[in-house]
Amino acid sequence: MLTFQQAKAGPPFNTDDPEPVELHHWEYYIASINTFRPDVSAGTSPHLEINYGMVPNVQVHLILPMNYNYSGIHGFNLGYSDTEFGIKYRFVNETDNMPQIGTFPILEIPTIRNNQFGNGMVQLFIPVWAQKSWGKLTTYGGAGYWINPGVNTRNWLFTGWEVQYDFTPVITLGGELYYHTADAADSKSSLAFNVGGSFNASKEVHFIFSAGHSLMNESFTTLYLGLLWTI
Repeated sequence: MLTFQQAKAGPPFNTDDPEPVELHHWEYYIASINTFRPDVSAGTSPHLEINYGMVPNVQVHLILPMNYNYSGIHGFNLGYSDTEFGIKYRFVNETDNMPQIGTFPILEIPTIRNNQFGNGMVQLFIPVWAQKSWGKLTTYGGAGYWINPGVNTRNWLFTGWEVQYDFTPVITLGGELYYHTADAADSKSSLAFNVGGSFNASKEVHFIFSAGHSLMNESFTTLYLGLLWTI
């Protein structure tokens, strides 16, 4: 079985932040997440992400992914498996001397039985994120624990940190460094980076992107391309 682990993150990065969508506002993403390894490529082609500011300091989150994978042995596979649902809650607001802090529990919910892209088991991610801004500079990060049941799977830890800068009202660029422990009996822990940002065509429309590579143990390249519409 060739599986793809959806990104659980603040697009276009793997590391997330504690800042929820503003009250009664929406975010819509149409995007593609891709991981390229020497023997297999996998990702979403595409996925729809929806975030809504339900009450102050609380965001509801949903991802509907069309997954794909490709290898020389198994060929090309396309299908739907798990739906992602989460609630982001900011419990400390940012001040001059204090970062904002929040949590963002996420569930991967088996929706359509598809052994190519899921094992039929619910997965749960429990993180804590922090963020601080100084003018045009913003930095955020944290860590979380994945409960990952299944045959030959392991619970695993993710931690990452991101820094970004608003060079102009149109262009924001940044980068992240992240680490995760092994999530399966035959996998290894990995350290990797991404660089990317956003091109803000208007207040509502944003083109977001990132690319990166592993630095330790495993060898892979990542690519994220997306369109964000905010209302």
